Amino acid sequence: MSELRIHPLTPDLIPAFTTLFGPQGACAGCWCTGFRLRPKVRLAMTRDERRDAMLSRINQGPPPGLIAFQGDDPIGWMQIGPRADVPEWNNPGRSSSPLPDAPPDDPAVWAVSCFFFRSAVRGQGLSHEVLAAGINHARRSGARVLEASPMDHAKQSKSVVLFVGSTSVFTKAGFREVARAKENRPLMRLEL
Repeated sequence: MSELRIHPLTPDLIPAFTTLFGPQGACAGCWCTGFRLRPKVRLAMTRDERRDAMLSRINQGPPPGLIAFQGDDPIGWMQIGPRADVPEWNNPGRSSSPLPDAPPDDPAVWAVSCFFFRSAVRGQGLSHEVLAAGINHARRSGARVLEASPMDHAKQSKSVVLFVGSTSVFTKAGFREVARAKENRPLMRLEL
């Protein structure tokens, strides 16, 4: 297996991103807009409109996440950036709801909100490497706090429902639990 390369998702990498997500747009056509758009707006959109909204966001910059390659093949994605960039992730009642000491309007408070890997590479531990790159990216970009709301347990380690990541991956990277609004979904934090 060739070495993993991880890059911020800039406009020049849009072809790789669309190849990775495929014609269906990953995760039932979400195109990683689930935390970006209000549910009524997102659900009223076609798959192509959600794709176009995400491509517009990529073109607008700064990079909304990282894309991972093995050789020339795009194999994974992690959405990471300021909490304000994923407004639906900040809603009260969510497991990811912000705490007063890390408000969503603080540009130095960042979130890891989604992962997506090609089915052929799921369960190989690649999220550890992508998260490590994300931590470095957040530090270089001026983040002081990085938060996530992963899942404690999933029925299958290769399941697409792990799009929020696994708690064990974040624990291993040094994140600590700071709140728990839902049984299987802690809010975890890494001070940078």
